[in-house]
Amino acid sequence: MTESAPGAGPRRDAAAGARAAHEGILRRQSARESAARTYARALPIVPVRARGLTIEGADGRRYLDCLSGAGTLALGHNHPVVLEAIRKVLDSGAPLHALDLATPVKDAFVTELFRTLPPGLAGHARVQFCGPAGTDAVEAAFTLVRAATGRGGIVAFAGAYHGMTAGALAASGHAADVRVARLPYPQDYRCPFGVGGAHGAELAARWTESVLDDPKSGVPLPAGLILEPVQGEGGVIPAPDAWMRRVRRITADRSVPLIADEIQTGVGRTGAFWAVEHSGVTPDVMVLSKAIGGSLPLAVVVYHEDLDVWEPGAHAGTFRGNQLAMAAGTATLAHVRENGLAERAASLGARMLSQLRALQGSYPCVGEVRGRGLMIGVELVDGERDAGEQGEGREVECDRGRGRGRPRPAAPLLAAAVQRECLDRGLIVELGGRYASVVRLLPPLTISDEQATAVLDRLADAIDAAARNHPG
Repeated sequence: MTESAPGAGPRRDAAAGARAAHEGILRRQSARESAARTYARALPIVPVRARGLTIEGADGRRYLDCLSGAGTLALGHNHPVVLEAIRKVLDSGAPLHALDLATPVKDAFVTELFRTLPPGLAGHARVQFCGPAGTDAVEAAFTLVRAATGRGGIVAFAGAYHGMTAGALAASGHAADVRVARLPYPQDYRCPFGVGGAHGAELAARWTESVLDDPKSGVPLPAGLILEPVQGEGGVIPAPDAWMRRVRRITADRSVPLIADEIQTGVGRTGAFWAVEHSGVTPDVMVLSKAIGGSLPLAVVVYHEDLDVWEPGAHAGTFRGNQLAMAAGTATLAHVRENGLAERAASLGARMLSQLRALQGSYPCVGEVRGRGLMIGVELVDGERDAGEQGEGREVECDRGRGRGRPRPAAPLLAAAVQRECLDRGLIVELGGRYASVVRLLPPLTISDEQATAVLDRLADAIDAAARNHPG
């Protein structure tokens, strides 16, 4: 009879107890929470500890987190500078809730925020604190530009995601009672005009210009135009810099305020502190949330002083004075700025994109790899069908730079299989895109070279397993 190693029994008992606790929590969540829950369905984990890129579950498993709170955790989980900033406020006896009153904590946050803004806006900016979510900032921005221009409509772009409140939903392409016109957003792989590249971006700009100028387009001159410099939930689609500059000219020439949604792209994520800086564009309005709160809820609208026509109380919110979030946000903004983390995101992201693009040659199910900085997407497609089989059978050369024909059909089931295979390998990723077929990577800006290699190795292994075991 073979004897067990000393302590093996207690360890087995502890592991069994941890698994039971893990399963019990998940079971109670399923029984008590709404059918609207999302991440919890695809990621059946119970985080109990976290640091940097790493999460430990209640069952003892460890994961590399490339979801990062949907881009909220610029510095990863529980970064020391964030924890110290929070402790300092807690230990000081300062109020944790202050409505919109002036406090030293808020003053420090606004000072640091203004220090990072694009130069064309920083010297002429005003800030409005909103409710704590990004969608609150979007609604506030819409209220602002309607008041400033006296006009009512908003122009947005297909594939956008701006939040879950009424106006934000309308701008994201969902039915609502807010009048929003949606225009084509340029991209190469699934170009709305079937050409991609600079030509596709030029056609998208002309379409925007035509809609705004044509008195019979059905779109009156709007109160504002909102865009994401990189569409995140839409599938990680970077806007071409030349198109961004063209849209800036189009809106400026028509006195239409340009609203940049930097909720997910901001604070160094794309390789510049704010994604609009890649194109040199200065928007009239920026909506900010996620990373600016250093992992805690915080949202603001920053806008040019010329738009500041609000009456007192024109936009308010009870939870716009989150002192802990402001302290954590100040620490995060300063750490990113002082340590060149945006530049680090640019260089490491370029290397990761290059390595992921090598997968396209090995796996026909990888349709496109795209992104900017540490905002990366891998689109999964049906690798079994020829490129010309989608749609009406027309051959349209999209993505000409790689010499490919029409893009293959999106493969959401395969993408979901890749996500599951990633989780089995201890890697947390998100899905996005119009067909939920894009595997998204949003690692913290503090990810090391070694961790990036581990992420890519696990993702490549997951794609290989999914392509073999879950075709199509």
